[in-house]
Amino acid sequence: MNMQEAAERSDRMLDGVLQSVQPQVMWTHGPTTSGSCEVSRRRTIMTVISAERRGSFLGLVDRHLRKSGYQIKAINNDVEYPAVYARDGEGYTVSLRFGGEGQAFLRVDSPCVEKSEVAESTTRATAPTYEGMENIPRPNIRSPFWSAGAP
Repeated sequence: MNMQEAAERSDRMLDGVLQSVQPQVMWTHGPTTSGSCEVSRRRTIMTVISAERRGSFLGLVDRHLRKSGYQIKAINNDVEYPAVYARDGEGYTVSLRFGGEGQAFLRVDSPCVEKSEVAESTTRATAPTYEGMENIPRPNIRSPFWSAGAP
């Protein structure tokens, strides 16, 4: 497997995680990065997830990962910045972590694979892509469920 194939697999893994979250959230692509033999794909959640709903969101992702055969490596139960880290049988790691203002970040890191060029993801984002901006803004899309109780 080469880095492009690993990136495409990472996209499918991210798709699976996001499809397991109901009601659905809006997301945009984070940067794709690659090293000497590994690749990372990221998705930034643009839906505001209130402090009261972060545990539910984390729980949905945790259950999806376990059901899909991932081994949970660590869980951070911090009220403000919870996170879950998992690994599959082939060495791919998946992480969900929360940052400021309830913004969730999903990331998949591949194991070391054959070096190759890596194209940007072709998966269509469900939120604006913010192309040309230096940074992705804080979450700014409200959901009746996920944003309940958020300022």
